Amino acid sequence: MSILHTVNKSPFERNSLESCLKFANQGDPVLLFEDGVYAALKGTEAEKQLEAALAKQSLYVLGPDLAARGFTEDRIINGIKVVDYADFVDLAAENDKVQAWL
Repeated sequence: MSILHTVNKSPFERNSLESCLKFANQGDPVLLFEDGVYAALKGTEAEKQLEAALAKQSLYVLGPDLAARGFTEDRIINGIKVVDYADFVDLAAENDKVQAWL
C-alpha cells in the first residue's frame, strides 16, 4: 500500500517533516507545499536531511507555493521534483492514501 505524505509546515517552526520522514515507508512519495517548501531550499539546515531521504523516497515540491514565496526552481535541492497542481492531483490519485503531517 503506497501513501502520499504531505508536509505543509516549515521545518524551522515544526517537526512535521522530521516525523514524516521517520515514519514514511521506502518508496512513499513526499510532497512539500505551503510553508513546507522552505525545506526544499538549498543551503538550509534541512538540506542534509532531505538529501538522505532522496535515497528512500521521491520528493516533490509544489511550484506555485514556491513561487508565491519568491523562490525559483534553481534554489531547490537537486533531486527534488517541482510539480504543479495537476501533478499534485495525480500523485494523490496514484497512491492508496494521503497522509497529511501537520
